[in-house]
Amino acid sequence: MITLITYDITESKRLNGMRKFLKEFGLRTQKSVFECDIDDIALGRIRAYCRDNLDIAKDSVRIYKICGRCIRKVLISGTGLKVTELDYMIV
Repeated sequence: MITLITYDITESKRLNGMRKFLKEFGLRTQKSVFECDIDDIALGRIRAYCRDNLDIAKDSVRIYKICGRCIRKVLISGTGLKVTELDYMIV
């Protein structure tokens, strides 16, 4: 499933850790936005990471699941790729 993850993290160490962690799952499409093609197991790993590593009083992470019909309606102004345009193979 295509999943959009946005975050606002106040401390640079936690911010850099989140960015590095999310690179395992998807494409960084903007400074605090990742688009990921993940399954429920990967989503669980991301949620566990957030629970264990973020300050819930100061940080914010939003996770949006995007259905197949809706992903085809995504509009991009300016530069950038949709995660569905990537050609990759998991090894």
